[in-house]
Amino acid sequence: MTSIAVIGLGYVGLPLSLQFARSGVRVIGLDHDPVKVDALNAGRSYIHHIPAEAVRQQVDSGQLTASTDLSRVAEVEAVLICVPTPLNAHRDPDLSYIIATATSIAPHLQRGTLVVLESTTYPGTTEEELKTVLEAGSRLQAGVDFHLAYSPEREDPGNPRNGAATIPKVIGGLTPACLARAQALYQRAIQTTVPVSSCRTAEATKLLENIFRSVNIALVNELKVVYEAMGIDIWEVIRAAKTKPFGFMPFYPGPGLGGHCIPIDPYYLTWKAREYGQVTRFIELAGEINTRMPERVVLRVSDALNAVRKPVHGSRILLLGIAYKPNVDDDRESPSYVLMEMLSQRGAVVAYHDPYVPVIRPTREHPQWAGVSSVAWDQQTVGSFDLVLISTAHDSVNWKELAAWAPLIVDTRNAMEGKALREGQVWKA
Repeated sequence: MTSIAVIGLGYVGLPLSLQFARSGVRVIGLDHDPVKVDALNAGRSYIHHIPAEAVRQQVDSGQLTASTDLSRVAEVEAVLICVPTPLNAHRDPDLSYIIATATSIAPHLQRGTLVVLESTTYPGTTEEELKTVLEAGSRLQAGVDFHLAYSPEREDPGNPRNGAATIPKVIGGLTPACLARAQALYQRAIQTTVPVSSCRTAEATKLLENIFRSVNIALVNELKVVYEAMGIDIWEVIRAAKTKPFGFMPFYPGPGLGGHCIPIDPYYLTWKAREYGQVTRFIELAGEINTRMPERVVLRVSDALNAVRKPVHGSRILLLGIAYKPNVDDDRESPSYVLMEMLSQRGAVVAYHDPYVPVIRPTREHPQWAGVSSVAWDQQTVGSFDLVLISTAHDSVNWKELAAWAPLIVDTRNAMEGKALREGQVWKA
């Protein structure tokens, strides 16, 4: 297989496109956003942890081109769909991006083409929703005239130890022949493939991975509150516990969940489970705990300001970190936005600093912050705020400078441990 199309050139689609291009496969990257398409064709990267040189090499070699024209799927042997799967206003699954993509490409689907969905979703999406739309629009039969498979993305943005080539790829096919065709494709670019019995199994595997993380993060978030009431530092407890060489895996508390996966994916399963008369109490409780963490942080901010006889209303608060995790520019579902809104609603004057997000991009959930710029990192600027709230602990931040410049700090990431210059300067949250 020598040519593929990757639809959706974001944090999943772009690394996947580059990995296939490096492996000798001709890649057409497809996206509705002309800004992304123009950037790629000019050899530029729009994702911070992906260097421009990596893009430029594949574009200059002719291995990678980009387009907004989805009819170009007619030119390739396989189509990989990497589009968003968000929640709607009622926190139910929103498959509109998948359905719209399938509707657009179906008339151009050729016999023998492989279609693989990579977007995280509930079990049954590939075999039910995607298959139905593709067959109706193409008048071809899945598993007979074209191949259909599901292979969940496992992208780990900003982690150099986990590149696209080395993360094992789970694959489920509609039929054994579909599975074999998909496995042959991914073996061109990925070191290890993990075949499973069906698309549903592969879809369920991805949900298990992210629900596992959600539940364990909720556990340490709850324990943080409990142990704090007992005068015990949760961070010290985790450090000690992870010395056990078996039966324990460390997870860390924070101000809430961020990223496109963990805050969203569990709700895909809880929604689908209701169709089968099943109740997912454990998963929903974890979601409730994690969702309420920003309230806990804001209360801690209020306590810290009260200790120096200042109300939240009218106080200048600097939020440190907009990205949902360290060392990336990915701000999807970041709890920082929730914190900014909650503090603003209480009358605080809120600004932010993030070296990876110089300007806040438009989002569906928090449009009011679009266009706001990161403030400078210098003594005069940082020192002008009444309190600095650490939401994301980027490695590039100079924590000693922060301790020297900021009069009051609320730390949700344990970044300031051992760095306070005076008693009462740093509050853990």
